[in-house]
Amino acid sequence: MERRKVVIIGSGPAGFTSAIYTARANLQPLLFEGFFSGPSGGQLMTTTDVENYPGFPDGITGPDLMNNFRKQAIRFGTDVVTEDVKECDFSKGPFVIRSSKREVQADTVIISTGATAKRLDVEGTRDGEFWQRGVTACAVCDGAMPIFRNKDLYVIGGGDTAVEEALFLTKYASKVYMVLRRDSFRASKIMADRALQHPKIEIIYNHTISLVEGEAVVTSVTLEDVTNKKTTKRVAGGVFFAIGHTPNTAFLGNQVEMHDSGYLKVVSGTTQTSKEGVFAAGDVQDHVYRQAVTAAGSGCMAALEAERWLVMKGLTG
Repeated sequence: MERRKVVIIGSGPAGFTSAIYTARANLQPLLFEGFFSGPSGGQLMTTTDVENYPGFPDGITGPDLMNNFRKQAIRFGTDVVTEDVKECDFSKGPFVIRSSKREVQADTVIISTGATAKRLDVEGTRDGEFWQRGVTACAVCDGAMPIFRNKDLYVIGGGDTAVEEALFLTKYASKVYMVLRRDSFRASKIMADRALQHPKIEIIYNHTISLVEGEAVVTSVTLEDVTNKKTTKRVAGGVFFAIGHTPNTAFLGNQVEMHDSGYLKVVSGTTQTSKEGVFAAGDVQDHVYRQAVTAAGSGCMAALEAERWLVMKGLTG
């Protein structure tokens, strides 16, 4: 069975940054970038313009940015395989990583499988419709884009995350409408009060969005009253899902400690998981920031910590 010093599971900014650093340290990493589990490059592969990643004053598309990450990782000697990891065995070292095509031993593992934004199945919001053409799941990532400025924007969700997204959007929108299918917030009282008191936020209770329409980009939404099924069509410049994320950790079983939400637990200030020699970087362990630049930063941390762990264990020879 092939044995590697470092195996990286997942791509995206965290995975490819881990690969760049470990490859430059002559650790010859093997990176599983995924196949059926999602596009190589993670969520940025479904993002159009990225305007907040440092070093690109004119912006760059998500796919172009991630293709650059990938090329850089390969340039320094990363072996990239387009396969999904089916299971891991962390019971003893070296660890065993299995995909549908191979079984590999790993002295250290960096998990960077990210998280998937939750989306409702609303007509007009699906891939190939208006997803990333006025429909998104990250206000902080996309809210400042020109297509959303001075428009009526709709946020779906009633939790703390939804309130945070709505408050952020008030900087750019003419009006922000929060659509709640219930008659009350799920958010904490302090967050709900902030939304209720903000002059640019209006709460629409007991409604869902049943249809999103437009031309090149979103131009309207249809609201449906959950009590009487009455529908109303309204002008809209964008729709933001804010109903949470699902970390991609199911393949790990119960071998690594997780939060109740499924995010991997790490030792504060590090990327070390509960399993010695297994590190986690990017959105798979970050439920707070969820940005490309912070994912890349944690990928660097994981790589440096993995290298130090290998040195400490005498496994770099």
